[in-house]
Amino acid sequence: MKALSAVAGGTKSLSNRTMTMLSTLRFGQSIAAAVMACLLLALAGGVRSVHAAGETVVDLELILAVDTSSSVSQAEFELQMRGLSEAFRNTAVAEALEASGDLGVAVALVQWADNRKQIVSIDWTVIHNADQAMRFADEIDATPRFVVGGGTAIGGAIKFGLRQLERNEFEGRRKVIDISGDGRTNQGVHPQRLKDVVNQEGVTVNGLAILNEDPAIGRYYRDFVITGTGAFVMSATNYEDFSAAMLEKLVKEISGTPIARRVRQPHSPSPAT
Repeated sequence: MKALSAVAGGTKSLSNRTMTMLSTLRFGQSIAAAVMACLLLALAGGVRSVHAAGETVVDLELILAVDTSSSVSQAEFELQMRGLSEAFRNTAVAEALEASGDLGVAVALVQWADNRKQIVSIDWTVIHNADQAMRFADEIDATPRFVVGGGTAIGGAIKFGLRQLERNEFEGRRKVIDISGDGRTNQGVHPQRLKDVVNQEGVTVNGLAILNEDPAIGRYYRDFVITGTGAFVMSATNYEDFSAAMLEKLVKEISGTPIARRVRQPHSPSPAT
């Protein structure tokens, strides 16, 4: 027994060193496991951010944002809606859809005025061909005016558009917010201040300026509203010319550059409101 005790006593210091080493090893393994878990979670999160579960990939996500502020009469609103529906019925749009790719175009129609007044008046609809474009035109014809009166918050309309792009169930190879209107921002954030955010999201903002009240509104849209890859402004002399301008604009947007790049623009001087 003494011999056994002696052996046990002789091994005690070795056992302490071994236990210390094992504890250190286990600690190191725990850190490695934690690091690996974090990496896996980050990777999984990255994958989800690119293609969230259930998202449908399309060639283009397009928001058509129509001005319904106080400066727009009911007759002028109806001319805008008629111009949109006539554009979607035109064979040039069907040809642009075919040229854009096989994945289709997801379109939503928004009415906007001041910062408190934006609404999706036609929810996201995927259009691949002329028949579907015709059905979307019928929806436009049947859509009433939901937003009546209020100030002109172009920045608010852009922010609302960005939220709709983020929340929908689509992942577009291109993303476009199409702002049409006849006035300058007189409420809320100035649209120029949103350009960096828009560009970082890989979104293009185009404009259709209606010149009936302000002949310089086209330049205002060019300087302060549009941004992103291939951004452009179309002008309509008045609401009667809206249809032709919208048709040309839609064709250009639908059949545009295949992939939008995420770009950063240099910081611009603060605009006067």
